[in-house]
Amino acid sequence: MTRDYQKRNAKEYNLFRTFFQWLTCNMVYGLYYKIAFGLKIEGRCNIPKKGFCIVASNHVSAIDPFLVACAVNRPVAFMAKVELFEKKIMRLFLDLLGAFAVNRQKLSPSTIKTAHSIKQTNWLLGIFPQGTRERDDNMDNINKGFASFAKTLKCDIIPVGISGASKEKRKLFRSNITIKIGEPIKYTQNVEEMISLWSKKVMELIEGKKNESEKY
Repeated sequence: MTRDYQKRNAKEYNLFRTFFQWLTCNMVYGLYYKIAFGLKIEGRCNIPKKGFCIVASNHVSAIDPFLVACAVNRPVAFMAKVELFEKKIMRLFLDLLGAFAVNRQKLSPSTIKTAHSIKQTNWLLGIFPQGTRERDDNMDNINKGFASFAKTLKCDIIPVGISGASKEKRKLFRSNITIKIGEPIKYTQNVEEMISLWSKKVMELIEGKKNESEKY
């Protein structure tokens, strides 16, 4: 890489990248998956119209960031593994989308500084606590980093549950993708408590145990 994509400043999260992400996630991916896979979004009312928070979703497919950004309907700066920035075209695409690199083996000070920079903007921070893609209902591999970020940044966590988006479950015009957004998890000094609450709420969203939120 010619530059450190683990480090981004608040000025980079400008109007152009906001528009590019909206165009890509809402008008391209969003419309396509609504038509082809019956994309349904529930609970958008749980996303604050203003203010900073972390959007934390389960991870079942490569299209998850686009679907989550579409569902949230606010610009989201996603953490992406540093390996994705090695190829020029992908690096440019992720750059325009406002994503930033993270070393999953060792969190760098640049990553933390970037998170603080994002907090100064109208963007949200997007994290997939599982790191790698898992089955819809697999909550075994959870990275504690997202809760530590919430503690450090003093911000709430918005749980998001994705179901039906995994490659094996997507059947053109014959299946449905559902994204449910839960009520915010208030940040505390207890990282383990936030992780436990997130895992529980995401499972409830996936399995539909609670009453459905308002649909959009």
